This record gives sequence, C-alpha cells and structure tokens, in this order.
Amino acid sequence: MIYYQGISVFTNQAVDVCVQAEKIVEITSLQISYELPYIAPGFFDMQVNGYKGSDYSLEEFSEEHLQKIIAHLAASGTTQHLPTLVTGPRERMLQTLRIISTARRHSADIAAAIPGIHIEGPYISSEDGPRGAHDPAYIRDPDAAEFEQWQEAADGKIALVTIAPEKPGALDFIKYITACGVVAAIGHTAADPVTIRQAIAAGAKLSTHLGNGSHGLLPRLKNYLWEQLAADELMASIIADGFHLPSSMLKVISRAKRLDKLILVSDAALVGGFEPGIYQWGSLDVQVFEDGHLGLPGTEFLAGAAHLLDWDIPHFMNATGYDLASTLPLCTTNPAKILQGTENLGAFAIGAPANLVLFTFQPGDERLTIEKTIRAGKEIFVK
Repeated sequence: MIYYQGISVFTNQAVDVCVQAEKIVEITSLQISYELPYIAPGFFDMQVNGYKGSDYSLEEFSEEHLQKIIAHLAASGTTQHLPTLVTGPRERMLQTLRIISTARRHSADIAAAIPGIHIEGPYISSEDGPRGAHDPAYIRDPDAAEFEQWQEAADGKIALVTIAPEKPGALDFIKYITACGVVAAIGHTAADPVTIRQAIAAGAKLSTHLGNGSHGLLPRLKNYLWEQLAADELMASIIADGFHLPSSMLKVISRAKRLDKLILVSDAALVGGFEPGIYQWGSLDVQVFEDGHLGLPGTEFLAGAAHLLDWDIPHFMNATGYDLASTLPLCTTNPAKILQGTENLGAFAIGAPANLVLFTFQPGDERLTIEKTIRAGKEIFVK
C-alpha cells in the first residue's frame, strides 16, 4: 500500500489517501501542524490535439509522439485525456487511430491514460470562423461508413465526435452514433437556431469549446451561441485560458450552464508551449503570439490553445470567482460522467481509480504548481 497526504480540495482538511492495486482503498482525516500540498483527482482533459511539437494529426504521428504528449500532460496534473483528431485525410486519420489503439493494447499505462478518443471534424463547417484552423481541403459530409472504419481502427474507443449539424446527413449521423453509445457534440458550426434544436432532439449532448470556432459577427438575438447556451440538454466544454473567452463570457457561460454542466478543456495544440513565432501546422501557418495565444497570422481567429489545465483552472477561478472545490469537478467528474464507461475516473472516493494530483496554489497564481501526479496507483510525474 502507498499513502499520499494532502489537503483535500473538497473539504480543505488534511487527509491520508491509501492506494492499493490501482484503487483508492481508504481516505483518513489527519491532524497535522505542518504544511501539505492540495490533493485532488487527476485532471481529465477531453480535448487534446497535441503539445510541444507532437500532435495527433501529424502525418508522421508515432507512438513516440503519443508518449511525449502523455508525459507533458502528466506534468500538468492531467491523468486522463481524449486524443483529439482534427479534420484530415481519411487514411491519415485511420493510421493515427491504429497507432493509438495498438499502443493501448501493449501498455496498461497508456490504456489508463486514454479512456477514449475524440474526433473533431471532418464533418464541420467550411466557413471562415466556424472552421477555425481546420484544413478546408479535407472537410466533408458525415459518413456512417467512415465512422465504422474509425471505430474498427480504434478498437471501438471513439467516445466523442464533434460535428456541425447543418452538414448534409448530420442529423441522421448524430442519431446513429448516439445509438452506438458515442457522444455527439455540436461544434465548428454555422447552424441556425432551428438546426441546433434538431441536433439536440437527434441526441447531441455537448457543445464543443462553446464560444469559439464561430463567426466574428453574429445575428444579435437568433444565433447558434445563444441557442446552445440556453439548451439545458447540452453540457458545454470551454477553454478558460484567458485568450479564447473573455472573463465576462466565462461568467455568463458558468451562470447559464451552471457548473454541473460545464467542462474545462485545454484544446492544446501542436505548437503549444513553443516560443513566439510562426510555425507550420500541416498546410497552415500558425503563430505563437507574444502573449502566449495561438492564432492564424494576420487574422483574429485562434488556432487551438497553448496552455494545459494547470493554467486554465486558476484562470477560470480568477475570472468567475469560484474556488478550487467548485472548479475542479469541471475537469474531473464532469467529463467522466458524460462519456460511456468512464463514470468513476474523476472520483475522489474509496473504490475509485487511484488517479491523483498533488499541487500547491495561492489565490492570484497564474498556474497550479504540480508536485506529483499518480495514474492508476503509479507515480507518473514527480517535481
């Protein structure tokens, strides 16, 4: 058995967490006179494209890239994530899925780190703004046969598909994947409000990075953002890095959606963590700006994110006024409860998987200082 001591983020009390055989077997209150780090469930990031030169949509993607991404995430306190494949050529997407599934079969740790896969595109809007940084050459209409190819290549681990519901055949596609136990998410869309409602009726359960992947200008009252914000049926993921959404929007979304329907995602991308400059991402140029955000050079459009959840958590807190106990479920239990078969991943309870993070934090800090990360009872990062 292994013991980890820390201040529970949920009770603000010192606890001793006993881990055995990849599970939490006991949580005991402590009376101490010395300082301890916070202890919490490991973070669960539902949208990771890549980081620091590795990316799931690279033409030359390999298991080495996968391992590097997992290691970077561990250093940020993230124990689980969904590899996110963006719009790309058919065969390249299939090849990446095969590499991920092979790595999961051969490594228990990789399997624990990757409970599912997120396909973001290619069934999205081709319009500037909603398309984001996706390559327009590979955007296409929804295809159930291609989805089945994805699932075969991924050993059935496709858990989430982001789709623009206005695409031809999209509503039937949403019904189909929902019946397969896969979450259909609305994102990168130019749909009118009626189509948004039709997508929800067809089974859509999530808005992907709500507020981003959208036009620069929208109709004042009748638009896809208001409709998704108002839909109680939809959970919403958001990027709270301080660049993708202003503080006022973070407040509005958190109040309208309520915290139990909100999920923090990093949307970290290939050049995240790089020095300022212009970098090649597929056929696109992406700029890392001096303030740290990623964008398409010469435009107002963003191109993924440069920060991980250790940065996003305090920025969400600073913008909205919520504390750690209120915020951490947005990247632990909330993503776990929407995806099939992952319900216990974000729990901090006896019998839950031993996915833990120990960190220090003071109000006003720009990021959490990660001290130790544990996945399935194994220490995967130590400062």
